[in-house]
Amino acid sequence: MTGLGHCQTCALPYKIIFTERYTRIAKRFLQRHPDMASAYVKTLALLELNPQHPSLRLHALVGRLAGVHWMSINLSYRITLHLQITEREIMPINLGNHDTVY
Repeated sequence: MTGLGHCQTCALPYKIIFTERYTRIAKRFLQRHPDMASAYVKTLALLELNPQHPSLRLHALVGRLAGVHWMSINLSYRITLHLQITEREIMPINLGNHDTVY
């Protein structure tokens, strides 16, 4: 469990905050993997609506990456992100395969 409480009555989606750095990373990723564009967009849309959705496999990281979460786009690619739960904000940090994001 990630510590996020899913509010069944909350209709407000989470807000994804894209930094310039992350936008560059995502652009480069999608240029290298154009076949992943649809899955990437669907993953972000689902994240906005329900970060706890089982298909995202959202997990908190520990150790030197404590405070960061990861989620899956598919079995090969992941997104690491910060969650600001009190403000319902999500800030993606990195995008890529296991070796890239950790």
